Amino acid sequence: MRAPKIVTFAGSIRTGSYSASLAALAARDMALMNAEPVLLSLADYPLPIYDGDLEAAEGVPAPARQLRDQLASADGVFIVTPEYNAGLPPLLKNALDWVSRVKSSEGDAFKGPVYAIGSSSPGALGGYRAAMMLRQTLALGLGCLVLAEQAMVPGAAQAFDEQGGLKEERSQRQLRAVLAALIDQSALRAGLRA
Repeated sequence: MRAPKIVTFAGSIRTGSYSASLAALAARDMALMNAEPVLLSLADYPLPIYDGDLEAAEGVPAPARQLRDQLASADGVFIVTPEYNAGLPPLLKNALDWVSRVKSSEGDAFKGPVYAIGSSSPGALGGYRAAMMLRQTLALGLGCLVLAEQAMVPGAAQAFDEQGGLKEERSQRQLRAVLAALIDQSALRAGLRA
C-alpha cells in the first residue's frame, strides 16, 4: 500500500524565511514517517493580485491551475505561515484565492486533502494570529478539513540549528506530533489504512 502524499509549503518566499525553513524541516521529517512529502515553493507559482475583472478577461492564470493540481493530488497538505502585522501574508492569501477560482472535475484541492497548519514568527506568539486567520480561511472560507493540532515556532530567528532542525525539543516534538496526526488522518481519509 502506498504512503500518503503530503504537500507542504510556506506562505513566504523571502530568502532565509523561517516559515520556509519549517516547511523544509517538515518535509524532511515526513520522509522518515511513512509519508511521501512534496515540498513546494510559492515562488514557482507567480500570480497577480486577485482581480475579478482580470479573471473575467483572461481566465485563471496557469500557475493557479498548476498549484491547484498539486493540492488536489495530495492526501494531506501542511501549510506554514509567517505572521505579517498580526495577520496572514498577502502572498499566501492571494495564492489560496486564485486556486479557489479553478474549476475542475478532477478532485477537489480543498475538500479532498486533510490540512494542517504550522506557523513561525520572531515574536513570542510564534505566528499564532496568522495561524488562526489561515484556519478561518481554510475551514470556513474553503471548506477544508483542518486538524486541530498545529505547530508554532516562536523566536524563529534563533529557533533553527545549522542543520535546519529545531533547537528546542518541545518545538520539535510538537511538529512531529502534528505531522504524525496529518499523515494518519490523510491515510485514513484516502482509504490507505483501516
